[in-house]
Amino acid sequence: MEIYLKFYAQVNQNTAIQLQKIVEQGLLQGLQTLHLLISTPGGSVFDGISLYNFLKGLPITVNTYNFGSVDSIGVVVFCSGSNRYSVPNARFLLHPVSMQIVGNQVFDEPLLEERLNVMKADQTNIARVISFTINKPVDSVLKLIHNRTTFDPETALKNGLITEIKSGLVPAGAQLISIYDSQPQPPPIFQPYPNPRGITVEPYQSFSIIPNTFTKI
Repeated sequence: MEIYLKFYAQVNQNTAIQLQKIVEQGLLQGLQTLHLLISTPGGSVFDGISLYNFLKGLPITVNTYNFGSVDSIGVVVFCSGSNRYSVPNARFLLHPVSMQIVGNQVFDEPLLEERLNVMKADQTNIARVISFTINKPVDSVLKLIHNRTTFDPETALKNGLITEIKSGLVPAGAQLISIYDSQPQPPPIFQPYPNPRGITVEPYQSFSIIPNTFTKI
């Protein structure tokens, strides 16, 4: 069984939970291949790394597709695909991890050092994921991140971030499940063949985005 899943949202606790629930319910129905279509401005490092590890650890084939812009921590989620595709008119953006300051938060020296160490650790983990995907040294990837590198599809293909450039995303007749930031999804979102049972996605709830994020949105 295959699922075509469109992720058109920020990477945060809300959208990450929705994606995991859909995949978990698909596994119960015999999911073998997940086609994950992504266009995202990025978001939470914590949730992006968690999604990458979750998808890479599944006993199924995961294919990822960039159908617009895959930025920041979204690149890490994109790297979970064994086969990685991009439409001809798309982009990938890498840039350093940033920290969001909330209100009148006060920092002393140990706390600043702690936050800086966390940011460095997050950035190194991101670089390791991309390094493993494109088969380049971690230091080289860190330079790409610090230089705020943007890849077009041709450059991404040359560097091994994608495996193919193609326009086709979803075959005729396939059912497409969508994840958005705030809009609730209709109850029956997937129905395999004539089986009347579908996967039901619960309405979205509001969550606070973790302050330490890969991209400041």
